[in-house]
Amino acid sequence: MAGGKGSEQPRYLQIADELKAAIERGDYRPGDRLPGENALAPQYGVAVMTARRALRALTNEGLAESRKGAGVFVQAFRPIRRRGIQRLAQDQWGAGKSIWSADEDRPLTVDQVSVQEVVPPTHIAEMLDLDAGETACARSRRFVLDGRPVMLATSYLPYALVEGSAITQADTGPGGTYARLADLGHGPVRFREEIRGRLPTAEEAAALGMSPERPVLKICRTAFDAQQRVVEVNEMTLDSASYVLDYEFDA
Repeated sequence: MAGGKGSEQPRYLQIADELKAAIERGDYRPGDRLPGENALAPQYGVAVMTARRALRALTNEGLAESRKGAGVFVQAFRPIRRRGIQRLAQDQWGAGKSIWSADEDRPLTVDQVSVQEVVPPTHIAEMLDLDAGETACARSRRFVLDGRPVMLATSYLPYALVEGSAITQADTGPGGTYARLADLGHGPVRFREEIRGRLPTAEEAAALGMSPERPVLKICRTAFDAQQRVVEVNEMTLDSASYVLDYEFDA
């Protein structure tokens, strides 16, 4: 049994660690039901509430899911492998493919989309080199896989640059936003992504249908055209349990 009387780790976390180790060993497979709190409590000599907290720790991490009236099960959802280099290659979107198709053979869908002309947040306006009061096209989307919300994303582009183009419409057409920027003579030639982790806001947790105690990954991508002008800033919020970030490139 993990931990001892002198351990500073709370008892519920010790139990959660043992369950995680059992999952990693394959004792419990994806979709298997885990022992319930009423079984764990006498097994570990703890109160039912302590056993409940152990199971909750697993669900907060995204390793397990609670099904009302049925119990707690090992997470069966297979995380998305986000291929950070391949997805942004010009031969991907330049050939009319969605950048998301580089990540998955499973269909990622957008179930919510909003396209608006807005005065962007100050930090976005500065990145886009917009004057005070100058507007941007804000494209906000929620991405879903297998019925599970996995990511929120909002792209900001200078409105004067994209006005009248398909970028201001919900459906941007084959190749998406980057292909349409290329049509305008401002196709991206360089990208920069910054990644950090934090706990979600209440609004983000609700939109992603996830525990507010599980971290999200915040990715900010900046796209530059051949004149090194910033033509898009995309702020993404990913459920950390839904993604594996994969970066493969030549030395």
